[in-house]
Amino acid sequence: MELLERGLGITNLVERATAGAGELTAEELREGAMRLERKVRRFRPRFVAFLGLSAYRTGLRRAAALPGPQGETLGGSHVWLLPNPSGLNAHYQLPDLVLAFRELREAAKDR
Repeated sequence: MELLERGLGITNLVERATAGAGELTAEELREGAMRLERKVRRFRPRFVAFLGLSAYRTGLRRAAALPGPQGETLGGSHVWLLPNPSGLNAHYQLPDLVLAFRELREAAKDR
């Protein structure tokens, strides 16, 4: 079954491959955030989850954002910030990642 048929979707803020987020410019991330908002308005998911604090903070101009639910919406959808599960992200170990993703899953069940 297609993801969109289940009310889910996966996309990127920037549509080019990089070895790490540090290779992306602030302008690319901000332009990507605007494109994403248009997609969200079109497909209307209940939640938009971002993987990666730095990309979110830069792309959406939220320098102090912390992981978890955000106090705003994007295109009418709830926003949730998650740490990037990449092995390059040493700040979050597997148990922390599991907890963060579980919190989003539980919140999505409640709405």
